[in-house]
Amino acid sequence: MECPSVDVGIVTEKAVRFVFNGEYVNTANGEFLAGEQRALFISGKIVFNGKLYEEIQFEPFRYEEASFDLKAVTIGKHFHWQRQEDQRFQGSLLLLAGTDGIITVNRVGVEDYLTSVISSEMSAHASKALLKAHAVISRSWLLAQIEKNRKITTDKTHYQTFFEDEHERIRWYDREDHRLFDVCADDHCQRYQGVTRASTPVVREVIDETRGEILTYREEICDARFSKCCGGVTEEFEYCWEPVHHFYLTRVRDDKEAPLPDLTHEAEATTWIRSAPAAFCHTQDKEILKQVLNNYDLETPDFYRWKVIYSQRELAALVEKKLETRFGAILDLVPLERGTSGRICRLKIVGSERTFILGKELEIRRVLSESHLYSSAFTVDKEEVSEGIPGRFVLTGAGWGHGVGLCQIGAAVMGANGYGYEEILGHYFPGAVIEKRY
Repeated sequence: MECPSVDVGIVTEKAVRFVFNGEYVNTANGEFLAGEQRALFISGKIVFNGKLYEEIQFEPFRYEEASFDLKAVTIGKHFHWQRQEDQRFQGSLLLLAGTDGIITVNRVGVEDYLTSVISSEMSAHASKALLKAHAVISRSWLLAQIEKNRKITTDKTHYQTFFEDEHERIRWYDREDHRLFDVCADDHCQRYQGVTRASTPVVREVIDETRGEILTYREEICDARFSKCCGGVTEEFEYCWEPVHHFYLTRVRDDKEAPLPDLTHEAEATTWIRSAPAAFCHTQDKEILKQVLNNYDLETPDFYRWKVIYSQRELAALVEKKLETRFGAILDLVPLERGTSGRICRLKIVGSERTFILGKELEIRRVLSESHLYSSAFTVDKEEVSEGIPGRFVLTGAGWGHGVGLCQIGAAVMGANGYGYEEILGHYFPGAVIEKRY
């Protein structure tokens, strides 16, 4: 197998500004271009240099010497660190006429893509063991998604990520927005910010040393997931996405010596979340955290255990806004089902005017925050209750992200403690093996 390429969706806008650093060719007409360019979305078409297009492909004349800049790219979309920045990319630029605007896509070799991901997802100065582990899982996840998408397209499989009736909404976020490209560039998939993020010789070295290495389980590419902080126990795949069990994405205590609690039970989960047990990811070591957290991630000081407090008015307004329906006063938030890390995957919102069940974990996090709760592993305390109506709600939570697969902060601690990348991968993906595909 040769090294494949990947189509990465960067941004969708009504107007796109980009700069060619070096010569690019418009493959539709053979025109050579350089310097600043602009494309507009008008009446469902792309307007570029006075002509209408459904799609345009720009190829670098000399791949190694050319790059392009995209202006004002939104990163961290809908998260609390959302912002815009100019980004630089290698490879090809595709502009596609979508439903809501021009979809910009970067076609790039997988190994070049990974060099950026490793530097975007964490510090390029992280330990070599952590970087190598992340290179393998990022490559595995990417190739698994490409394979899955092509199989769904070829088999014309109906892929459903959403169920809703008047009483319940169950939704997970995976590939539903990615029909015109393989993966997106933001936290929905993997952070990919082109060559904007400063790489280092070590990053390029670990990409070369792990070239073509992926995780497999029974000869299938592992859908290897990762999140910032598991909170002490990793989650199982089916509690966050489609109801499919992956044996290598099982619950793992993030401390090899400690017993594993059953956090699907409410009492166990409550005790766990309200405590702060030992775990690899339970650290405040600033030097280790800098290996995983970029500048805007470091704006999040508490992640292993955290609190969010809402007044009755704040929570009622937030739920009404996010679910676009009146609940009246919020009387209770009731966990109906928890996953193996204590993350809630079905939550009942009880209001004075209506009751509604919400899932899975990311949908819960989106509804109960202006951006996202750090995780759905939380307990609820009702305070200042008057005539059955709480005056405020205190959410005490654990971890940052969905918690499935590799825990980035835990893996950083393991790397700092001398574990090799094979041991890190063996810890978070039990039963999986490293295989060289190309």
